[in-house]
Amino acid sequence: MTTPSSTTTKKRFIAGAVCPACQAIDGIRMWEVDGVPNRDCVHCGYSDTLNADGNSIPNELATRVNTSALQKPKESKGQALQFFPNPKLKKDK
Repeated sequence: MTTPSSTTTKKRFIAGAVCPACQAIDGIRMWEVDGVPNRDCVHCGYSDTLNADGNSIPNELATRVNTSALQKPKESKGQALQFFPNPKLKKDK
C-alpha cells in the first residue's frame, strides 16, 4: 500500500497589498493550486480565487436553483395574528 505524496504549495506575501475586506496592508498571501491563483488575508481570514486577468472570482450565492433539491425544507411554526380595527380611523363613504 502506498501513501499519496503530499505536495505543499508555497504561500508568498505580496508587499504593499491591501486586503479588500479589512483594509490591512501587507497581510495578503498568494499561492497557486492546479494553476489557479488564490489569495488570503492573515489578519481577517478573507480568501478568494483569481481569474487569468487577476480579478476576483465572486462566490455564487446559495439560491433555490443551485442548492440540492433533496434537502427537506425547514418546518416553521406559524403564528396566528388577530387585527383589531382602529377606532380613531374613520372611513368616508
